Amino acid sequence: MANIRIMTNIEEIKKEYDALTEQLSDPELISNYEKLEELSKKKRKLEKIIEKQKEIEEIKKQIEESKTILSSGEDEDKELTSLAETEITQLQKKQKLLEKELNDLSDNDNSFSEPYPAIIEIRAGTGGQEAALFAGDLFKMYSKYAASKGWWQKVLDSHPTELGGFKEIIFELKNGDVFSKMKYEGGVHRVQRIPETEKSGRVHTSTATVAVLPKPKSTEIKIKPDELRVDFYRSSGPGGQYVNKRETAVRITHLPTGLVVTSQTERNQLQNKENALSILAARLLEKKEQEEQSRLGGKRKAQVGWAKRAEKIRTYNFSQDRLTDHRIKKSWHNLEKIMDGRIEKIIETLKKFEDGAKDKN
Repeated sequence: MANIRIMTNIEEIKKEYDALTEQLSDPELISNYEKLEELSKKKRKLEKIIEKQKEIEEIKKQIEESKTILSSGEDEDKELTSLAETEITQLQKKQKLLEKELNDLSDNDNSFSEPYPAIIEIRAGTGGQEAALFAGDLFKMYSKYAASKGWWQKVLDSHPTELGGFKEIIFELKNGDVFSKMKYEGGVHRVQRIPETEKSGRVHTSTATVAVLPKPKSTEIKIKPDELRVDFYRSSGPGGQYVNKRETAVRITHLPTGLVVTSQTERNQLQNKENALSILAARLLEKKEQEEQSRLGGKRKAQVGWAKRAEKIRTYNFSQDRLTDHRIKKSWHNLEKIMDGRIEKIIETLKKFEDGAKDKN
């Protein structure tokens, strides 16, 4: 059954949608980007719910029409009766599917609240320069995927290498259902290929770690200023040389937990401090989630998202042109297209697997 709260409040949702549409037509709103973005997101969410509800109502109407044919007395047209019965069965299946999608709109995005943005951390693992280059390739892959979805991206911190890779890069994605899609990417990614720097043609195995953290809302994680130690220093580029004469890079230590975060991508202290605080809030939320999981007996949710940072999830085998996801034991070919950001099919397959696991529990 579809979410009762949505079904009974659909008229209120329509009224709220109309009110948002009117607010967004205010020409003065264009100067307030944050408010414009917030209202636009909410409007898109309500729009999806209204459209899905409209589809369900249309299906119900068709079912009633088919039932009228069956209940119209002693119908001598057996072929027409049989068609009506078949159509009712098909329509009822479609109705169930649409109601599940309507439920997902409510449940996955925390009812009427905005979808979670995500903070993605990519770190080079084993493999030296090749691992750093692979970390860079993963960043490009996610950036292109984000662009195809119309998401907004901002680099919060990065440590590039001389060959164009990254020891570490942390970035934020928002303006859509980011976390619900990207959560499947968390874990250890392994690459098997011949590095550009390899002269003997030998295949190397390297790794990069991806962490996908939901960016908490301001009400979820409270960070007290007196719990922080803030240090400023000069930012450095590839090879360790200083790239700025002023101390604009920021290091924040959260004293109660010992967590340390940095940011050096911006040209001023304030912006770098804001970036570092965003990373810290996401890591504190992750820590809180892990502690809650432990209190529940260490049982993991029936899902493939929120993977542990140390869990090997994928292998990218370039010589065999194959990507394998070890969690669901499934492979895809055409790595060139995948690395170009075309990962929607992979994400959708993982989501179906997760939904199937939930249904069994």
